[in-house]
Amino acid sequence: MAYDRELADRIREALSGRAVREVAMFGGLTFMVNDKLTATANTQGDLMIRCDPVRVEELLERDGANWPVMRGRKMSKGWIVVESDRLESDDILTAWIQEAIDYNGKVTGCADK
Repeated sequence: MAYDRELADRIREALSGRAVREVAMFGGLTFMVNDKLTATANTQGDLMIRCDPVRVEELLERDGANWPVMRGRKMSKGWIVVESDRLESDDILTAWIQEAIDYNGKVTGCADK
């Protein structure tokens, strides 16, 4: 499994203090919080997050955000891919991870923020 190790380390740091399980998935390293997919570091250094489907259109307006495509097909609402060159700042990465954590809390009924 090949994934961007630097991005994975940054995701670990952003998720520190939470119970996280790492799983090889989506051709990268996926981080599960509360047993729900939260973020993935892929082979190109891009970040994929699970987010609130209601917020997808708004989130896609952010710089570097794209609709993820798997096997040539767009994924369903609730997923965003952020280009690696738009993740240079830890503040930006943390903001994207927080989007995923916020939705994770809604899905699981937990308030893990």
